[in-house]
Amino acid sequence: MTERSLVLIKPDGVQRLLVGRVIARLEDKGLKLVGLKLVAVSRAFAEQHYAVHRERPFFAGLVAFITSSPLVAIAVEGPNAIAVVRSMVGATLPWEAAPGTIRGDFALEVAQNLIHASDGPETAATELALWFPEGVVEYARQVDRWVLVPEG
Repeated sequence: MTERSLVLIKPDGVQRLLVGRVIARLEDKGLKLVGLKLVAVSRAFAEQHYAVHRERPFFAGLVAFITSSPLVAIAVEGPNAIAVVRSMVGATLPWEAAPGTIRGDFALEVAQNLIHASDGPETAATELALWFPEGVVEYARQVDRWVLVPEG
């Protein structure tokens, strides 16, 4: 089943110049990039993205980190994209992430674990609508060109 998922290359991944390597892994796997942008995240936007964690003790740290410098937001599409991306990302705790995963190969700390990926279809739909309100691109066969299609 073809799905879409949100992938965020967090500020540490951008600062460490890993954007190209992460994108290459996604594309090498066969996922199609249908949205891509460099974003400086506002506090209000970060709080909206992490709203599900608002009552948790680490909420303030999440917001502070994601607003610390630009990140790269990516919309990917492909067969079982959500599960495929989650598998590629690896465990949240970098020391538990398998070698060959993005976190297993590049991350050392939980607070700065390089990447975020949607964890399910509902989350993906919500996150894509938040991060790509203008929509994503897809190939429109009827007009034989790429077009911007609103999310949702």
